[in-house]
Amino acid sequence: MKTVSILSVQPFGGKTFVSIGLLYRLRELGYNTGYIKPVGLTPQKIGDAIYDADAVLIKELLSLEEPLSIISPFVMTYETQGLLKDKIYNIKNSVRKALEAMKDKNIVIIGGAGNIFTGSLFGVDSLSLLEEFNGLALIVEAFSGDASLDNIAGLSKILGKRLTGAVINKIPQNAIKYTMENLKPLLEERGIKVFGLFPKDEILESLSVRDLVGLLNGKVLCGENRLDELVEHFTVGAMDVDSALKYFMRIPNKAVITGAHRSDIQLAAMETSTKVIILTGGTYPNDVVIAKALSKGIPLISVEYDTFTTVDKIEFMRGKTRIREPLKIKRLKEIFERDFDINSFLEAIK
Repeated sequence: MKTVSILSVQPFGGKTFVSIGLLYRLRELGYNTGYIKPVGLTPQKIGDAIYDADAVLIKELLSLEEPLSIISPFVMTYETQGLLKDKIYNIKNSVRKALEAMKDKNIVIIGGAGNIFTGSLFGVDSLSLLEEFNGLALIVEAFSGDASLDNIAGLSKILGKRLTGAVINKIPQNAIKYTMENLKPLLEERGIKVFGLFPKDEILESLSVRDLVGLLNGKVLCGENRLDELVEHFTVGAMDVDSALKYFMRIPNKAVITGAHRSDIQLAAMETSTKVIILTGGTYPNDVVIAKALSKGIPLISVEYDTFTTVDKIEFMRGKTRIREPLKIKRLKEIFERDFDINSFLEAIK
């Protein structure tokens, strides 16, 4: 059994994205693979137990045979930290048993949590686990311009011979050529293999209408059957209606954020490619707007926040939601098959 830890210097780099892509590709090539998330940060309750939400997702997506108690042996919550103080819960032993349960696998992907130091207090950070289980590591770096070089090079010094290589994720379209022609060669000249350069993708960065309802604690006024639609763009309807209509027509698959009193903006938005209308200020639209939304199949969400706060919350969450919708999974597979050098990766872990 070979173990490969997926690591990042910072959270939200794309570790789950890379883990899912690797598991799909390796399975297609006939490898018997497993997955474990030793330290979970996003608790999800199932029955009476708490597991990591990403681990739950990956088990479901790939129909993993192992129980969640193996795939997600520990989730950081206030309750478990309290137990640890009293030395009631031995995390490292639970992780060890989980990996032993996968000893028949060819390759086990270990999902990192947060950054490389997450879990250090309990001895289950990524670096400690690499030493403990004699594993290998793959760096995932969210594009940050030339600073990406320092992040990858710095972590490679810490990892030493345990490093297999790196991928750079979420690269803006206008920076792909620069990354390919400048950043990648600089890293490879220093002995750091770059297995993939992944562009920032509007579908993967999108939020579903259901995500927005949860994020904004919104009330769905209509369109409950369209909550799984993906929103790729966000616009604020604060201009005059003629300007708004011209603007809306240029932007597909969007959410329009506007005050509940702006029925003119709401009606104009529904004449274009609009996935949802978010009504700020906590008040409801008039009956004409609701009737048209029902006829068009466009959800209306009422939120208590003002427009500025609503936009701020959405911007913070973009690119940080779990990849679970079929369209996102399809796009993930396409990008990974196209842009990840699986043969070089397999050679590196031999």
